[in-house]
Amino acid sequence: MNAPGVRELEVPLSEIRRPIPPVLDHQKIEAMLSTLLGVPMASATCAIENITPGQLPQVDVFLVKENGKNYYFAFGGCHRFQAYDRLKLVNTKEPMVRCRVFPATRKTLRVYLGSSVDSMF
Repeated sequence: MNAPGVRELEVPLSEIRRPIPPVLDHQKIEAMLSTLLGVPMASATCAIENITPGQLPQVDVFLVKENGKNYYFAFGGCHRFQAYDRLKLVNTKEPMVRCRVFPATRKTLRVYLGSSVDSMF
């Protein structure tokens, strides 16, 4: 998607807030972790010929700039995030997540989170 203001960035995993608990398929996470480690593995939703070793598809995140700080929020990509979490355990350094960053405001996030959004800043 090419939308105004959308940028492609690598964002440190620890800076991305994921406020909605995921429902996970652990085989899919293992396949993604294997791909990140350079050994592509197919899963139920991704054929091996569609995989680039060492790379997962970008995750869509919202960026809210408030009070001189950047706040990144993700509502999808749960399996990819879990694979990055596990990569951190293997590599011990902070994983950088490939993201498509969409500009947003606190008001935008309120659509997803209701009044609880205010506790996240």
